[in-house]
Amino acid sequence: MDQSVETLELLGALLYAVGWLCSLCTTMMPFWLTLSTDLLPTESLEVGLWKSCVVQDLGLQECRPYSSLLGLPPDIKLARILMCAALGFGLVGLVLAIMGLNLINSCCRQMDELSLKKVLKAAGGMLSLAAGILVLVPVSYIAHLTVVRFFDKSVPDVVSRWEFGDSLFCGWTAGVLHLLAGMLLLISSLYLQEQNQNLPVHIPLVPVSQRQRSIRIRTEYI
Repeated sequence: MDQSVETLELLGALLYAVGWLCSLCTTMMPFWLTLSTDLLPTESLEVGLWKSCVVQDLGLQECRPYSSLLGLPPDIKLARILMCAALGFGLVGLVLAIMGLNLINSCCRQMDELSLKKVLKAAGGMLSLAAGILVLVPVSYIAHLTVVRFFDKSVPDVVSRWEFGDSLFCGWTAGVLHLLAGMLLLISSLYLQEQNQNLPVHIPLVPVSQRQRSIRIRTEYI
């Protein structure tokens, strides 16, 4: 097994795990949008997918979960669905990618096992790409709405505007890591397929018994 293939798949699995953890933090943290007012400069309002919080400069934080699902804005509902789907796809793909690593049960190097590992690793890479897209879509969509509302001319200048929270940057990081991990896993799967095609095929040699040899000699004389 080429050392570069193992390096690619290990790097892909590591980025995959870090990206999934970033996706989990993005989903759970209540810092998608932040709002600061001139009336209360020591406090800021933070909004997430599951709750909203009031954060003070001294470090105190008071959070309250949303009381009703139907009363949520459409962008928050969409972000919830897509982020939960990204976590599910990412977790399944991470398990498949780990099972497809060549270091797992590396004592067996049979063709059937290498082909199975290639399929598992490719499936994990595809799910990683899907998870990355599912993370980037809601994060970028909410960021786009925030920019549009921030530069809205119909809103007076004295009205405070929402700004980007830390969860958006964490979400962008998670999406990029998922895409990089998926590409690395797919590239290592393609390299593994090329190496399997170049492997020599072992043909077992069956010894001919003395009786079969005598029968063959008789048939030749006849």
